[in-house]
Amino acid sequence: MRVGLTPTPNHRLLPSPGPGSDTNDGAMNETNARRLAGWTALLSAVALLIELPLYFVYEGAPPDANVLARLLIGLFALGLLLLFVTTIRELFGRAGPEHRWLGSAATTTGLCYVVVTLIANGLEAGAVIAADESIDPTIAVSGTYLLYGSIGRLLLAMFLAAMAGLVLRTRLLPRWVGVSAGVLAVINLAFVPSLFFGNTPANFYAANGWGTTASMGGLLCLWLLATGIAALRSAGRAGRTDAGGRLSGADRSARHS
Repeated sequence: MRVGLTPTPNHRLLPSPGPGSDTNDGAMNETNARRLAGWTALLSAVALLIELPLYFVYEGAPPDANVLARLLIGLFALGLLLLFVTTIRELFGRAGPEHRWLGSAATTTGLCYVVVTLIANGLEAGAVIAADESIDPTIAVSGTYLLYGSIGRLLLAMFLAAMAGLVLRTRLLPRWVGVSAGVLAVINLAFVPSLFFGNTPANFYAANGWGTTASMGGLLCLWLLATGIAALRSAGRAGRTDAGGRLSGADRSARHS
């Protein structure tokens, strides 16, 4: 006597998708991940590009309104960057389990960079709010020297290096995104020893020099801007490919029916 499950009109046995199967939901999720990564990178870059010139408006100590305004804009930029780096693992993890460790590395180092920069922003804002007169927090708040400088450069170099590896191995984004990320990782790494060269913001290579902080922030803005546009364009292509696959599947079903 064979024991088994007898199908009935109200009970159908449906095959479960295998580990390598591709479903419409999975394709839609990938498209949405590309769009989320693209928009968050793009908007973060725009906010950072608005914030950056505010550091060069005044000579000497800027008014409190200037400092707090640029820090407020920076908070929104960092919040968007936080969303961008958390999307990385979801997006690139779909390329295969062998890429998940690089995705985790990119997400972890990106999150650490955002948190460290938020702490530096908080120290600057607190010092400005508590001061009885205008101060230049880039000089007066010594606790931010390494946070914006060597520590930030190291974390950003690790994030960009992981991004370079992900893009070049998976090709989910154009190759130039990975190559530029690798170049920027090396440049950021070169600024890590800047902690030995004083604390004069007017110097290019110093713990809080404009090369160590502002120029590296500007390069990050440009990379985020270009990467966001590339991700949005790839999302459009992925969406059209997914729609074409569904239509051809429906055509094949119609022929066999």
